[in-house]
Amino acid sequence: MTSPRGPSREAAIARARAEFDSGAFRERLESLIAIPSTSQDPAHAPDCRRYLEEGIQPWLARLGFESSIHPNPDPSCGPILIASRIEDPSRPTALLYGHGDTVLGLDEQWSAGLKPWAITEKDGLWYGRGTADNKGQHIINLAALEAVLAERGGVLGANVKLVLEMSEELGSKGLRPFVEAHRDYLAADALIASDGPRVEPGLPTIAAGSRGSFMFDLVVKLRQGGVHSGHWGGLTTDPAILLSHAIASIADRHGKILVRDWLPGETVPANIRAALEGCPVGGGQGAATIDEGWGEPGLTSAEKIYGWASFIVLAMLSGKPEAPVNAVAPEARAVCQIRYTGDSDPAKFIPALRAHLDAHGLQKVAIERTGIRMPASRTPPDNPWVLWTKASMERSLGTRVQVTPNASGGLPGDVFVDLLGTPLVWVPHSYNGCKQHGPDEHVIPAMMREGLAAFAGIWWDLGEPGTPARG
Repeated sequence: MTSPRGPSREAAIARARAEFDSGAFRERLESLIAIPSTSQDPAHAPDCRRYLEEGIQPWLARLGFESSIHPNPDPSCGPILIASRIEDPSRPTALLYGHGDTVLGLDEQWSAGLKPWAITEKDGLWYGRGTADNKGQHIINLAALEAVLAERGGVLGANVKLVLEMSEELGSKGLRPFVEAHRDYLAADALIASDGPRVEPGLPTIAAGSRGSFMFDLVVKLRQGGVHSGHWGGLTTDPAILLSHAIASIADRHGKILVRDWLPGETVPANIRAALEGCPVGGGQGAATIDEGWGEPGLTSAEKIYGWASFIVLAMLSGKPEAPVNAVAPEARAVCQIRYTGDSDPAKFIPALRAHLDAHGLQKVAIERTGIRMPASRTPPDNPWVLWTKASMERSLGTRVQVTPNASGGLPGDVFVDLLGTPLVWVPHSYNGCKQHGPDEHVIPAMMREGLAAFAGIWWDLGEPGTPARG
């Protein structure tokens, strides 16, 4: 029921918080977590569609959206839902994005008393697959919209569109051609959506893009089979040693990247450094540590993961570690990754690496299976829509909001920048220690409640004067 004094921003935020406190939000989340919509197991393809048809579409209809479900342009991937709620085309339009697919449940790996396809509360946390990535996050944004519409009597004063895909955990295959085919339908002033973690649990965050992921293998293959280590050790080249030297030439023992053409420049650009001044990194890191001596010297932790590139060896193998034999192995392989920012040029990565290896006498080290897994994206952190959202959130929450030039991980923001020209405003509702992609994925309930309040304020303000001018 609307306040006797008429609709108000404060009452809309109070409605969103009351939805959470009543348990209704958790009930909705539980019903969606119960749908095992993992895109990484073809047997669950029907569940991916069911998530959209049964879990999301009826709710969108009640909120006044027109929605439709479409096949993915990639036949190996799940469907994509698009929806729109247009009140006045002359008013601002926000585009929401989310994904309802998850990684594998990994049922047998969860701690005692926990399971993936249900919400279990333990030690003040809500556990379940998709609570953080990404069901809980896009549900927050829709629930907040519902609260504002209820307070305003069903009128928002702005327009909202939605893209909800079911193959993000497969690398968002098909999303780019799909958005390109529907670019007129999805045209918007800004993408304001949620995925990824905050910089730390207690600090509301806006990320204006995401780092990209570039993959390649380093391979040393010298012969058809292993040869006796006693007869040949010290005479024939050991591929594992050669591979180790290749890796050591790429980064020093402290993790500093030595292939300098991979980097955005000599140092972090001034505008990015300014945006990251005072930005904390930490909280909920789990078993990992922030090792101050690791990575590029002279950079803060925030600059290292939000403004710089990192090189990671994801896996490496020579011989059979589980059953070693007395032989010089025939080959060695390392699976490698570059996490890079939007001001780096991935077209230079492999030519620069080849020249670097050759200069170090490592011509026998081949580079295979190269390519971008997810492109980088970035909106300037002083973009008017970023600053508008920051001001809205700070007003709603009464605390400062940290803006980062991009998230540290990968998101498909490049699709929307390239094809729709929208600035990117990611407002994450999770944190680094949420254990997404592994067993025991969880969320912090207080953070979700705060996210509801923040987005209720955003939706309210979208319908008021003062939004950024259309570009």
